[in-house]
Amino acid sequence: MEHTLPVVPIRDGIVFPGTEMILTFGRARSVSAIEAAQSSGKRVVLVMQKNPSINDPTPSDLHTIGTIGEIVQMMKNEGEINALVRGIEKVELLSYESVEPFFVARVIETADKVEADDEVKALFNFLSNELRRAVKLGKTMDFLTFMNIMSGITPLALSYQVAGVLDVKPDERQELLEINLVKSRLEKEINLLGREIKILELERKIASKTQEKFEKGVREQVLRERMKTIEKELGEDNENKEIKELADKIKKAGMPEEVRAKAEKELSRLAQMSQYNPEASYVRTYLDWLIELPWAVSSPNNVVIAAAEKVLNTDHYGLQKIKERIVEFLAVMKLRAHEEQQKNSGKAAPTILCFVGPPGVGKTSIGKSIARALGRKFVKMSLGGIRDEAEIRGHRRTYVGSMPGRIIQGVKQAGTKNPVFMLDEIDKVGTDFRGDPSAALLEALDPEQNYAFSDHYLEVPFDLSHVFFITTCNVLDTIPPALRDRLEVIRFAGYTEDEKFHIGRDFLVEKQRGNHAVPKGSMKITDQALRDIIRKYTREAGVRNLEREIATLFRKVAKKIAEGNGKTKKTFSIGSNNLHGYLGPYKFTSYLAEKKDEVGMVTGLAWTEAGGDILFIEVALMPGRGNLTLTGQLGDVMKESGKAAMSYVRSRWKMLGLPEKFFQKIDVHVHVPEGAVPKDGPSAGAAIGTSLVSALTKIPARRTVAMTGEITLRGRVLEIGGVKEKVIAAHRAGIKTLILPKNNKKDLEDIPKKVLSDLTFHFVEHMDEVLKIALVKSRAIEKISLRPALHLSA
Repeated sequence: MEHTLPVVPIRDGIVFPGTEMILTFGRARSVSAIEAAQSSGKRVVLVMQKNPSINDPTPSDLHTIGTIGEIVQMMKNEGEINALVRGIEKVELLSYESVEPFFVARVIETADKVEADDEVKALFNFLSNELRRAVKLGKTMDFLTFMNIMSGITPLALSYQVAGVLDVKPDERQELLEINLVKSRLEKEINLLGREIKILELERKIASKTQEKFEKGVREQVLRERMKTIEKELGEDNENKEIKELADKIKKAGMPEEVRAKAEKELSRLAQMSQYNPEASYVRTYLDWLIELPWAVSSPNNVVIAAAEKVLNTDHYGLQKIKERIVEFLAVMKLRAHEEQQKNSGKAAPTILCFVGPPGVGKTSIGKSIARALGRKFVKMSLGGIRDEAEIRGHRRTYVGSMPGRIIQGVKQAGTKNPVFMLDEIDKVGTDFRGDPSAALLEALDPEQNYAFSDHYLEVPFDLSHVFFITTCNVLDTIPPALRDRLEVIRFAGYTEDEKFHIGRDFLVEKQRGNHAVPKGSMKITDQALRDIIRKYTREAGVRNLEREIATLFRKVAKKIAEGNGKTKKTFSIGSNNLHGYLGPYKFTSYLAEKKDEVGMVTGLAWTEAGGDILFIEVALMPGRGNLTLTGQLGDVMKESGKAAMSYVRSRWKMLGLPEKFFQKIDVHVHVPEGAVPKDGPSAGAAIGTSLVSALTKIPARRTVAMTGEITLRGRVLEIGGVKEKVIAAHRAGIKTLILPKNNKKDLEDIPKKVLSDLTFHFVEHMDEVLKIALVKSRAIEKISLRPALHLSA
């Protein structure tokens, strides 16, 4: 049946047939339509907009399926109309008759098809039960509407009633309205209601858990309050008991007056806090740190010099000068401590040593021996790679997870205020945006201020003047001058071959036997085999690689013993003849690469972080225009030494018997082998000069002679550093004669007597003297007088 009725657009709502809804109309066109309907038949067509944001929709912006609504009640209020509208019939809009002053459309009723079968009945029953379940889970809907639904209605009416109360999007409501088959609408509504029920169940579950948690918290709070009341009645107040225990610990900790006042202030704050206050745990942790620090606990400070010497000699072979220096240091420390004790000044003598040397020479282990000799606790802190200043000084208590710095942690770990504290690898401290840790170390290591070291976490001074600080490093160059100035440097030059032999035989072999569980007497390493390992399988200043090679021998033997289920009674003897079968081919051949004296080939001496070493300098001449080429990855200083040596040779052309313009027709190439290894420094100047003279005069250089020294343009040979390391390296390489600057003669005192007795030393001031010694024959320079060689015997 067709009707011509006013049309009212609705933004996002639908009035389904058989349902009622209160609507507010404010747009002019909608108000006019409602007023016209009120004066005529009180009926309008309600149609939902496709886009609710359009304020003035056109017919194309409206859906074509709507509902005829009857205006039951209406009330005007300041230009708006509030109306109770009841849905009558679903209609389809055929055409619009007019659009002003409001929409008028010709519509036709569209009846829904109701299937009268068991499936529809089943869907009807299921949807009714699901709706009851949803209401029980907390779905909100009008009570009268719910009673109307539950009072027994038709499937068609149920489908419209449920569609009106579902919590769905506007488009889904419109889709429900447009479905003409009741069965299909019921199925769709069951799916939508099921989704809503799942959400309600989840909300109920969350609310239940929250309620349980809340009730549990309230119950625990009530029980705690009751427990407090009971404890007070019994005189057992736990909170007061904890505060009292902390107060007793503060009294017994032996804190200085200033620190004790700070601790008591924090304790009073804790006493006033609720135990549920998050800050309470931070204050307890802070008080625990203050209480556990050894403010008044110290190890006995009785230094027995003879006992200290015995410990050092037992733990380490060789290093005589170093051990003597340490014993002297301990003696001074003992006398100063005694003097301070008599004065009752309370300040101990500053004790900051710095062990400098290549890896593996025993710097860390000798620190442990010092602690054992003094009877003190030993704490080690590795500084390698530390870039955060807070690692040294600690974090402020305002940060979550804050804690004291590593120095305070180490003192607490030791349990005494005077441990031996080793700061390992101090030369490898880094710097970035988090601060400079080496600068933070100044306060800890400076004797003038470390008696009141300030850690950011503690916020009270701690006395570090009783701590015996020992630092270790491989080089001093990377340590800031201000920090280096506070250190007493003791240099470790490295071990001689004889010292390595005794260390390997007396210490390392037994240590590795125990590490590999090889039974005693099952394996024997001959002395010659041990010396071959040192010479042909290792090249180092320390003994770490030697220990690794010995460990390899024990692993091979352990495998053979294990293959026999540990029942092998055989003794494995390792000598020079079968060493290859255990360790493979030699890793290093003879250090003297040349088997005969060569023209333009000279042996120089070098210093490295791993100890001393020798290097070979080669010179080749070729036709050219006087160019000088320097290769071998040389640094700027070493290149300058090469140029200075060339200038010296050119200035002495007449004495050397060379043509006046000899350099104009040749190119000179100076090369230092092992080109992948960076080399720098001025100490190769004399060796480069000698190799140039050898190549230009065709006079071979002696292969058993090595030299070091800086050269000037006038041919003077200047003093250099690292003499001990260089001499030991030369001895290790089989060199017989050494040429050193005259001013370095004083440095021979630190060299082991065994090394001195095997070498002949020449101390020179000028390159003319060097050439006289280093070249096989001298021709034009035979007239130069040469001072006699110095041969030092043990």
